[in-house]
Amino acid sequence: MKKSFTLILLICLFVYGIAQDTKKKNAKFLKELSENACKCIDSIGTSEKSNEDVAKEVSKCIDAQTSAYQLGAKLLGIDLSGTLENKDKKSIDININTNKNSTEYKSYYFEIERYLMDNCKALKTKLTANDITSDKSLSNNQKAMEWYSKGIKFLKNDDYKNALPFFEKAVKVDSLFTFAWDNLGVCQRKLDNYDGAIYAYEKSLALDPNGTMPLQNIAVAYQFKKEYTKAIKAYETLAQLDSFNPEVFYGIGQIYAFYLNDQEKALDNICKAYKLYVKQKSPYRTDAEKIMSTIYQEMKKQDKLPRFNEILKENDINVN
Repeated sequence: MKKSFTLILLICLFVYGIAQDTKKKNAKFLKELSENACKCIDSIGTSEKSNEDVAKEVSKCIDAQTSAYQLGAKLLGIDLSGTLENKDKKSIDININTNKNSTEYKSYYFEIERYLMDNCKALKTKLTANDITSDKSLSNNQKAMEWYSKGIKFLKNDDYKNALPFFEKAVKVDSLFTFAWDNLGVCQRKLDNYDGAIYAYEKSLALDPNGTMPLQNIAVAYQFKKEYTKAIKAYETLAQLDSFNPEVFYGIGQIYAFYLNDQEKALDNICKAYKLYVKQKSPYRTDAEKIMSTIYQEMKKQDKLPRFNEILKENDINVN
């Protein structure tokens, strides 16, 4: 029996007419609890952990704040799930749903998750970390490691311009240093030097053909260069190494949605990415939702909503 996935679309969940000061209080409460979750996320170690394992730890940080947010919101008279009873009475019965699979629990969990995606820098840093090492990931050359460490300090602050020369020095000292090549590629891509990024990623892949990080990022570089066929091919190669990597389907879906104007293929791939994000408890689920909403609007213009619903059904996704 197939599992059925429920898609909670990005809509405004606050009931019309709630007092503005109550909204502000709830927003402040959401901010405080989300900041607690962000601190928890920032403390997660990523060494030798897969992105899926990191995502599970992120989920625990969000879970730790969800019940408190549910209670606080209901005390303010705000019910994201629409289950609060006796709204017109002075006395309100507050029931906290701790079932993580329930729609009610998810509505509060997802609210914190969306806030974190927009405001917690540590979240994306942890989710995109690639700290699983191979024989050639790091260098035995002390000088190369010194240059690399200095580059990492700048990279952590998104200072790609100042990080770049240190990674260049690291690979000059040790040309077999794959992590240095990977981060050199990241810097080049962030500085819009896509040819330089592709060169660095290719150097890394020549040393370690199974490197998921350079494969994923070389696809992005090709995408920026508008070489979409090469980008899709890179994602497909990544899928051969990791068929459960949602970034494969998310990346291909983006290309079809925004560059190749094939909304049906786009939706099918984004649905697959969405299901994997949900299964892995990854906050990137919210990004997949946004693209689904964009595809919905486009297919609506094309009078293809029946096909939109068919594709969701084919991927076992129900719309509430």
